[in-house]
Amino acid sequence: MKSGIKKLNAEWHKAHPMPANPSFEQRVQWHLEHQKHCGCRKIPEKLVKEMKKNGIRF
Repeated sequence: MKSGIKKLNAEWHKAHPMPANPSFEQRVQWHLEHQKHCGCRKIPEKLVKEMKKNGIRF
């Protein structure tokens, strides 16, 4: 494990692609599920800021 980042869960990624042109809600849901099942990368800072602004806990 490099730099504390978890290993890529390729099976999860294959079964759960990010939708094309996702809405804010779809992006949030995808990233929250991603963290539960893969965690190969963090939620992008820009999205984190928007989630906090909208009162979304993670």
